Amino acid sequence: MNTAFEIAKRISFYKQKNYTRFIVRLSIAATAISVAAILLTFSIVNGFQTELSQKIYSFWGQVQINAVSGSALENKPEVVQQIKTLPAVQKVAAYLNQPMVLAKALEIEGLNAKGIEEVTATPQVSKGRRLSNDPQSIVKEIMVSKTIADKLQIKLGDQVRLYFFQNGRAQERKLTVVGLFHTGIEEYDSKNVFVDLKLLQQLIQSPNTITGYQIYLNELGNMPQTLSAIQSMLPENWVSSASADVYPQLFDWIEVQEINRNITIIILLFIAIVNLMTCLLILLLERIPMIGTLTAMGASQNMIRKVFVYQASFIAWVGIGLGVFIGLGLSFLQLKYHWIRLDESAYLMDSVPIRIQVDQVIGVIMGTAVVSYISFLIPTIWIKKISPAKAVRFD
Repeated sequence: MNTAFEIAKRISFYKQKNYTRFIVRLSIAATAISVAAILLTFSIVNGFQTELSQKIYSFWGQVQINAVSGSALENKPEVVQQIKTLPAVQKVAAYLNQPMVLAKALEIEGLNAKGIEEVTATPQVSKGRRLSNDPQSIVKEIMVSKTIADKLQIKLGDQVRLYFFQNGRAQERKLTVVGLFHTGIEEYDSKNVFVDLKLLQQLIQSPNTITGYQIYLNELGNMPQTLSAIQSMLPENWVSSASADVYPQLFDWIEVQEINRNITIIILLFIAIVNLMTCLLILLLERIPMIGTLTAMGASQNMIRKVFVYQASFIAWVGIGLGVFIGLGLSFLQLKYHWIRLDESAYLMDSVPIRIQVDQVIGVIMGTAVVSYISFLIPTIWIKKISPAKAVRFD
């Protein structure tokens, strides 16, 4: 029988109400709150990073290819096929930007028409569907943002007129609205619509002209190497750029969230360490008579130290278990019901986003356990200074 374990179990879970029971429960609660808060911090920051990155990447891809001078490019299928051979590349989509005026009844708005070659190279549709894919003919459909639809009172199935100005004269095209998208990024939603690439190429009478390519990657881990590999395949005066470098203001905001996350976690860990050290010190003070009695009966300091380490282990693991349950439980509730709302104009999303990473959950559990044991061992050094004769008279 493990004597130290049995003693620790009895003094920790003794059913009669006493001061030790209150301290143990208080420490378990404090540990659980710290663990839950750390898990929620990770989940929320991960959610913000993932959600915002996906919004930008859905619009532009992770990598963009343009002319060094900013002028139009000639579509080169052989270059596209070569880029697609890279393991990191998922798809390559040509696009063409063209200024135009969109009209619905008496309402008009100056916008940018983005012609796309790949129908999936658009933001996620919030209502309706994406453009049809017909390589043989021009698709007379359009996707507009919810912002533009609300402003011009456009509904799915409505016909809208697009006016393009070429060579001093206006050209009109009537298109059917088949889908609404919404990214929450005002700069994108209020200025862009999506149409068939062939439609814009027909208008400018240049079937092989594009503004550039947007490249979607399978993973971002080796971005510098991927950019270098893509650049080596490009013709002269073409340049590949990471979208994170093209729109630094948004990605800088993501990095600020990482700094806030790290500061929050450090503060929470500090609070947990102080709480656990204080808890064990109080338990030691309360059990001085017991320590003296065990010492007088011949118990070694190592055995007595084990009693309190076992007691601290009960506190730590019960607290960690409750914290994981609370933290993941609240995260899943937010993920399903979106009950915490945000001001979209300020945060670029309408509810707190959540993304749970298993490796981070395991890291929090193991990290908290290690920090707890280190915190517990420090007060137990004081045990060897307790005199048995004085301890049994301690009141």
